[in-house]
Amino acid sequence: MSFTIAIDGPAAAGKGTISKAVAAHFEFAHLDTGLLYRAVGAKTLDGTDPIEAARKLVAEDLDADNLRTPDVAQAASRVAVIADVRAALVDFQRAFARRVGGAVLDGRDIGTVICPNAEAKLFVTASAEVRAKRRFLELDGKGLDVSQEQVLADVKERDARDMGRAEAPLKPAEDAVIVDTSDLTIEAAVASAIKAITQLRENA
Repeated sequence: MSFTIAIDGPAAAGKGTISKAVAAHFEFAHLDTGLLYRAVGAKTLDGTDPIEAARKLVAEDLDADNLRTPDVAQAASRVAVIADVRAALVDFQRAFARRVGGAVLDGRDIGTVICPNAEAKLFVTASAEVRAKRRFLELDGKGLDVSQEQVLADVKERDARDMGRAEAPLKPAEDAVIVDTSDLTIEAAVASAIKAITQLRENA
């Protein structure tokens, strides 16, 4: 039996942390779909054509060490607006979503485009300022030389690009449960997500 949980939201809202915790709680497989675009973006920084990179992507590419850098994040956002790139990655994501035993996918268009029939949909969000502070602390902790002002500018730039793109813009699915993590601890955010999904499973 398959059960798909789609978790969408902007950068640094906490969807990755929540998705991993939800997958562990329900013992479902987890896919960070953003890594697919980051892996493609990383290859374009080396001069590879983005469409070619997407079509030739293999699971091992998701294990590269450089996928969490700011440069790769921006490259991922740029390639994500390319319709042929998104199309090349759709089958990979949909096959994962319907695997036996249940699956959690997090990204930006899971509930709206990739898995519109997912049994549970969440949209995890937070204010741009809160998200920028989280991302700054993450990058600063890795020793990367960035300012909080620059990180906030990057977050707003990426939001504008993700929400404004013609192909699969970032937005909540009509039936998604909204989880605003701006004023929540990680534990409270995870508990809220698990409660919402449990109710959806019981009503399925």
